[in-house]
Amino acid sequence: MKINIERLLAEIERYASHGKDPDGGVTRPSFCEKDYEVRQLFVQQLKEIGLQVHIDPIANVWGTLAGNGNSDKPIVLGSHLDTVPNGGKYDGALGVLAAKEIVQTLRENGRTLNHPLQIVAFTAEESNEFNFSTMGSRAITGKLSRTDLSEASNHNGLSLSEAVDRAGGDIDKIEPMERDAIAAFFELHIEQGKKLERQNLPLGVVDRIVGIYRDIVTIEGEQNHSGTTMMDERKDALAAAGEMVASVQRIAKALNTSAVATVGKFDVSPNAANIIPGRVEFILEVRSADKEERESLVESIQQSFDSIKEVYGVSISSENIYNTQESKFDEELIGFLKNAAEHLQIPHTVLPSMAGHDAMHMADLTKTAMLFVRSINGISHNPAELSLPDDIEKSVNVLLEAIVQADKGI
Repeated sequence: MKINIERLLAEIERYASHGKDPDGGVTRPSFCEKDYEVRQLFVQQLKEIGLQVHIDPIANVWGTLAGNGNSDKPIVLGSHLDTVPNGGKYDGALGVLAAKEIVQTLRENGRTLNHPLQIVAFTAEESNEFNFSTMGSRAITGKLSRTDLSEASNHNGLSLSEAVDRAGGDIDKIEPMERDAIAAFFELHIEQGKKLERQNLPLGVVDRIVGIYRDIVTIEGEQNHSGTTMMDERKDALAAAGEMVASVQRIAKALNTSAVATVGKFDVSPNAANIIPGRVEFILEVRSADKEERESLVESIQQSFDSIKEVYGVSISSENIYNTQESKFDEELIGFLKNAAEHLQIPHTVLPSMAGHDAMHMADLTKTAMLFVRSINGISHNPAELSLPDDIEKSVNVLLEAIVQADKGI
């Protein structure tokens, strides 16, 4: 029993056409017009292949293929359909469309599982205008409250409640799912890194996801005339911020581990050529699979910020906006994925994910595991994002085989 790779590749292209940029990238953030289009397409297709469709209160889309009745708890497959601005066509969408292809393959082969098989497309996995990434999976795992969500709005004043309502959800009805209501969750995703490529492997079994920490850092200096204010009289928020960014890089590199630190968003005010910047805001992000290492790195960076503010005469404040702990996946499901790859004689490895995924939240609800597909040149969040058809075919067939094994073994 094998998937139809030509059909899957055609679906990837079809979905990529919704939000396609002139240079070939895809821009389809959650709750934009193209996202609503894709949601409608996905719901329609799930119904066409015989699935029962349900949209939950946070607007996650679920499709269910009935089992033979031996188990009521479903095995769930999925990922997300939203993208970053000018992103690639594989990030997230591949996992959702691979799940749909697996369901079609099972139906075409007359295979009924002991468990119901569900597909899920999670809402707003990527960063978005409402500042809640992995929104769909965090909402159903009780990590986002109704109050948090109902008070959120974007820069145009659109409330998150309105956006979710249009997608078929209802924030006022959000309730956490019961733990172990699901038998297992699998997420297939592109690696978004170079580890598999360095080892010349088509796929990898993921055993854990690193913890991720983010602060909004605000530097307040003194806005003033760029010509009449002498250098020793300045309280330049941007000059201080620039040195802070350099210190983040220097401190993280000095660790010489797999921990990473990034300043990836930067806002300068008033952002004019003849004005000394009075205010800068940026987001600091730190990732590591080890909690103590991550906390130590954050502390070292914050200490360096304190030293820099004294030199430049500015004030600094930090607000934590995200602090997700590392997530270890289920050994039994990891075993099914490894056994499936060995059964199909496909070389593979076991590795951690340095990126956050919906799976890290689902791991708090049920047994969870992930499968990575090789990313060419390690590029993602970029129009050049690419996974080869042969790697995709091998990976989805491994997932299909692992699901068949899991259906018998859990």
